[in-house]
Parts: sequence; structure tokens; C-alpha cells
Amino acid sequence: MAEQLTSVGEIKKHMPGRFNAGASKGVKATYQFDLTGDNGETFHVNIDDGTCQVCDGAAGGPNITITMAASDYVDMINGKLNPQMAFMGGKLKIKGDMSLALKMQQLFPTA
Repeated sequence: MAEQLTSVGEIKKHMPGRFNAGASKGVKATYQFDLTGDNGETFHVNIDDGTCQVCDGAAGGPNITITMAASDYVDMINGKLNPQMAFMGGKLKIKGDMSLALKMQQLFPTA
């Protein structure tokens, strides 16, 4: 099991290290994360054919926007909250290209 991350800031810092460049071949997309509540923030991740760049703030035109409570996002990244269950239960909202949401687990494996 990967180390437990306790905040959105820690997750952002670790994203490039967890990034699976091989899974992103041919992918050019911007993921925006709108994380609400305590310690919430908005940031985006640019994926471009094997590269990953994490940026603060909103993106100009994201391909997908993921909205959820910051605490639920931390739990999901740490494997305590199943992404499908979060989506079905309304804790995880996705706007945009759903296939990109399904690709997240390959791009940023947790284990």
C-alpha cells in the first residue's frame, strides 16, 4: 500500500511521482479538480502524451471537471473510498469526458 496522504496539498505534490507516463501515450487532456469544504481548493493537471503538469487554479477549458469534498478526495486517493461508489452516491461529480475519468486509475495508480 502506498503511503497515506493527508491533504490536497500533499496529493498535488505527489501526483507527478505517481504518474504513469506509459498509460498516457496519445492522451492530451486537462483534468480540473474542484475540491470543496475544509482545505478544499481548485487545481488542474495537464496530461500531454507522457507528461504531467500540476497547476494551481482553474484551467481555461478543461476536458473533465471532477468535483467533490476535499476530505472525500483524500479518502479516495488513499483507497478508503471507492471511486465508483462515490460517483453512484453523489459524492463525486464529473462534468466532461467520462472516459478520462475511467483513465484516472491507470494514469495515477495508488499502489
